[in-house]
Amino acid sequence: MTQFFVTGISTEVGKTIASAIIAEAMEADYWKPVQAGELDNTDSDKVKSLVSNGKTVIHKSSYELKEPMSPHAAAENEGVLIDREHINEPKTDNHLVIEGCGGILVPFNSSDTVLDIIMPTYKVIVVSRHYLGSINHTLLTINWLSQKGYDVSVLFSGNANPQTENIILHKTGVSMIGRIDEEESFDKAVIKKYAEKFKPILETL
Repeated sequence: MTQFFVTGISTEVGKTIASAIIAEAMEADYWKPVQAGELDNTDSDKVKSLVSNGKTVIHKSSYELKEPMSPHAAAENEGVLIDREHINEPKTDNHLVIEGCGGILVPFNSSDTVLDIIMPTYKVIVVSRHYLGSINHTLLTINWLSQKGYDVSVLFSGNANPQTENIILHKTGVSMIGRIDEEESFDKAVIKKYAEKFKPILETL
């Protein structure tokens, strides 16, 4: 079974939508190791509301923090220490989609970052959304992961920007899963549409 780790080049780039699409495409389980903020409507809740297959299981986060901020700061404000040894991948016989928080160097504490919980066997999917500076952020993220030996793919989010996408693909050499276009809204039907589109590519990773 495959573990897909979904990370982003920044916050609010579309990781949760991407995670829902991958979970739907592969009928995979979903796990958000650390949730910071929106505890009344977590990313786990959002994914659960967007998948329509009957196989996906949503696993409980290892840490749920109240404030929508960097996990290390949210934890400190609550008197909690995020211990990497307590972030344990759920046991499942199914594929698993793991959604990170922010980018790969978002800190959990004074020494550990998101990167420290990405296992060598994971297939890492970088979600890149176009904005001024996104090329730099995407190249830094992908190159860092590639240098560490991870199997990396990119998934673009938002309106097409061929000049941006082409230079990223040229400079990194990673495979492109596809693009999630701007949509009026994302519901189960839209998620299923992208899941069917991306499934053949995801199965080859």
